[in-house]
Amino acid sequence: MAATALALAGCSGGNSADNGGNGEGAPSTLVIDTAFSLETGDPGRNYVPTGNLVLHAVYDTLLTFTGDDTTPQPSLATMEQNEDATEFTFTLDEDRVFSDGSPVTADDVVFSLNRVAGMTDSKANFLMTGITVEKVDDTTVVLKTEQPSLQLPAIVTNPSLSILNAEEVEANGGAVDTADAAQEFLDGASAGSGPYLLDSLDLTTQVVLVENPEYNGPTPPAYDKIVVRNVTESATQLINLKGGDSNIAVDLSGDQVESLGEDFTVDSVPSAETIFLLINQNAEVAPATATPAFAEAIRYALDYDKILELAGAGAAQASGVIPPMFAGALDEGVSQDLDRAQAALAESGYAGETLKLQFPNDNPVGGVEFTPVAERVQEQLKAVGINIELAPAPFATEIDPYVNGTGAFSMWYWGPDYADTSSFLPFGPGEKVGLRAGWPAEAAPEIAAQVAAARNATSGDERTEAFTAYATAMQESGPFVPLIVPGNNVASDTSVTGLTYNPTWTLDLTALSPAE
Repeated sequence: MAATALALAGCSGGNSADNGGNGEGAPSTLVIDTAFSLETGDPGRNYVPTGNLVLHAVYDTLLTFTGDDTTPQPSLATMEQNEDATEFTFTLDEDRVFSDGSPVTADDVVFSLNRVAGMTDSKANFLMTGITVEKVDDTTVVLKTEQPSLQLPAIVTNPSLSILNAEEVEANGGAVDTADAAQEFLDGASAGSGPYLLDSLDLTTQVVLVENPEYNGPTPPAYDKIVVRNVTESATQLINLKGGDSNIAVDLSGDQVESLGEDFTVDSVPSAETIFLLINQNAEVAPATATPAFAEAIRYALDYDKILELAGAGAAQASGVIPPMFAGALDEGVSQDLDRAQAALAESGYAGETLKLQFPNDNPVGGVEFTPVAERVQEQLKAVGINIELAPAPFATEIDPYVNGTGAFSMWYWGPDYADTSSFLPFGPGEKVGLRAGWPAEAAPEIAAQVAAARNATSGDERTEAFTAYATAMQESGPFVPLIVPGNNVASDTSVTGLTYNPTWTLDLTALSPAE
C-alpha cells in the first residue's frame, strides 16, 4: 500500500477527516463513509453489516479472523476440538481485561453466549442453535453440539457472539432469557474488551468510537477517534473522499474506484454478498407468487448479462446462493430461456396481476444501487407478461417485511454471518431465509436433507461435496433468484493503511492505522 501522507482539509467540524496530530504528527481522527444498515449497539441483538463493522472494534470474540486468513485465529481464547467436531474447549488469555479494567473470565463467556441463546427475539439468536456452554474453571469454557459442527469456530467469530462484561451488563438489565433489558444501556455505553469504546451512536447519522485506555490485546487503537458516517449514495462517498471530507469510502463501485488516482489506496476483492430476488411461496401472503412454477418463470425470464451491466467492474453474475469465494459454489449461473419462462408462467396460473417489488433504496451493496437493478428486472419481466410495480423504501422500513416473511416479492441481499459456506444454508427449505420466503422443509424434503448433510459433515471433502449438491438443487428450484455478486471496493486516502476486507464485518477497523 502507498505510504505517502496526503494533506486534507477538514470541512465538517469535528466529523471531517482530521490530520491533526496526537502529539507525534499522526492523524487523531479517522472518518469513514458507509451506507448504514444499523439497528443497535448491543452485540447480542445486532445482525446487520454496519453493526458488525462497528462492534467488531468495540468487542472481542473468542476467535477472530485476521487479514485475509480463512482460518479462525485466537482472540480472547485458544481452542481445541474433539475428533467428532462436537466438543470445543476454549482457554482464555488470563491477562485480558474489559474497558473498566476487570478481567475477562469464563463467567463472562457463559453469560454472553447464553444471553444470545436466551433472547429468542434477537435476530442473532439462531447462531447459538444446538450449542450448549459449560464453564470448566475460571479460564476454560466448553461448547458442545449434538451434531458435528465444523463451522462452530467460524460461528464464534461473529460480533453478535462478542464477550460482554457480565457484571456490568447484568447491573443494567442484562439477562439470559427474554427478560433481558440491556439494549438501551448498550446503545450508549461499552461493556467489551476491544480497542475502541462506543462514544455515541445515532442509527441514522453517525457512530463515534474513541480509544479504550484499558485495552491490552494485540491490536491497540491507532486513532483517538473513529467517526463512521451514514452516507447512503456511493457517488457522495466518492465526492467526500476526493474532497478530503472523509478518509475511507466503503461502498464504491468498481467503476468509481477506477476514477481514483495515485493519491488513493484501493482494496478490490471478490464480495461475499449476493443480491437476489425472493418470491414468497406462502399463498396467504400472495397467491400469485406461491407456486414453484412462478419462481421458475422469473428465474428464466431474466437477462443476467444486462442486469450485470449495472453493477460495474469487479461484479459477477451470481452462480447460485453460494458466492464464488466459498467452497461448494457453482461455476456458472442461470442463462435466460424465454420459452421455458413462458411455459412456467402458464403453468403457474398467473393471471396478470400487478405485483409490488419491494427493495431498500438507501443501502447500496458494493456500490450497486438497487433502484436501477429493480427497474431492469421490471422491464425484463414485463416482456414475458409479468407486471411489476416498484416499491422502494429505506432499509429501516424494508427490513421488517423481509425478516417477517410478509413481503410477496422483494429484492434483497445476503452476506455471511461468519466466513464459512454454512452461512448460506439458511436459504434452504425450513431454514431462516427459506421460511422468510414461505418455504417450509416439507415443500422440498430432498433439499432439506442436503442442508442437513452439509451441516453435519465431519470432513472438508465431505462438506464441499454436500455444499455443491445443495447449491445445484437450489439453482434448479426454490423461491430465490440470485442476481449479482457485487465487487467489494473500499478506497482510502494515503494517510491510512490496513484496509482489510472481511465477509462478516466488511472493513476491519482494528487493522487501520496512520501511514508512516
